[in-house]
Amino acid sequence: MNSLKINNFGPIEEVNVEFGDLTLIVGPQASGKSLFLELLKYIVDKEYILSNLRKYNFIIDKKKPQKVLDLFFGDGMQNILKPNTQIQFDGKIVSLEDLLKRHTPKKELMFYIPAQRILSISDGRPKNFMEFDMATPYVLKSFSETLRIFVQGGMGDPETLFPVGNRLKTALKKSFDDNIFHGGKIVMEEISGQKKMKMKIDDMSIPFMTWSAGQKEFMPLLLGFYCLSGPSSQVIKTDNYKYVVIEEPEMGLHPQAIKAVLLEILELIQNGYKVIVSTHSTTILDFAWAFNIIKNSSTANKENALYEMFDLPKDSATSQLFSGLFDKKLSTYSFSRSTSGKVISCDISSLDAGSEDSTVAEWGGLSQFSSKVADIVYKYVD
Repeated sequence: MNSLKINNFGPIEEVNVEFGDLTLIVGPQASGKSLFLELLKYIVDKEYILSNLRKYNFIIDKKKPQKVLDLFFGDGMQNILKPNTQIQFDGKIVSLEDLLKRHTPKKELMFYIPAQRILSISDGRPKNFMEFDMATPYVLKSFSETLRIFVQGGMGDPETLFPVGNRLKTALKKSFDDNIFHGGKIVMEEISGQKKMKMKIDDMSIPFMTWSAGQKEFMPLLLGFYCLSGPSSQVIKTDNYKYVVIEEPEMGLHPQAIKAVLLEILELIQNGYKVIVSTHSTTILDFAWAFNIIKNSSTANKENALYEMFDLPKDSATSQLFSGLFDKKLSTYSFSRSTSGKVISCDISSLDAGSEDSTVAEWGGLSQFSSKVADIVYKYVD
């Protein structure tokens, strides 16, 4: 999976992304990021997805091929594919017939963590695929079903979801505890005949709906990390996955907690996954900017800079955390609306604040306001 180029697909006029080991995609709301990533998921895992839809008794009608777009993107989305749509994946043209052509079902290659992930555990338990309606995108239904199967089977129907011993490295587990759970223990308890999440802390047993917004948003992301880390199981074969998409991992989180999540994303890259992240977080872009500058510098002991950046001691427990990370490629793209109102992309990987291109200099708009505020302060304050 090296590149995806799309022309005239829904609101997307022209988007061209070349993937690195870590690819960041930024842009305002409704700028086509999710649509781009969902199409990428469909192209990569088409055979698996079509087989999975048939498993749940959805009809793939050869006479109405575009109806599968409703099944995948959500009800009413079939017209996003236009007569002049052009899709190139790794330099090869992908046609409507290619998108619907049946082959022998293959294993799933891409693990997709959607932005709406809170809906997967909105009442404190992972929902099954068929609990969602037709308007719900496939990626959310599939993610929720994966969590349900993983918690019940892959983790052995556990009583405790955090902390657990064999899913995260000690440094990452501590970082999540320090910045998100603050000593809280996440357990599964029976409530009205169903097992649901509760937090045990300070002699209290707190139901899921009364957690902080950040803790609720983080929990399905944590379970997604569990699926990708630690030992493989019969229900979740970690070794099958090659690519990971994470939409807005910063949702509901303080910058210190975002930094903890970023550590786990770097761990995924170290484990060999190609990771794509859509984000509105300046914290993540700050890291990307610093990473590329340090990588391209002649500085000795570059890894030490990362230990300082993440406030980690360099000891036996963390010694391999950043090993070889500077050999990885980090790419950043901005999605935005053109003057015609259509979505276009721009490679802003340099994140050069001195660039004459405002899209690059303002990091796809993420640093625009802070730069403006600084200019106003210098203008009005002696």
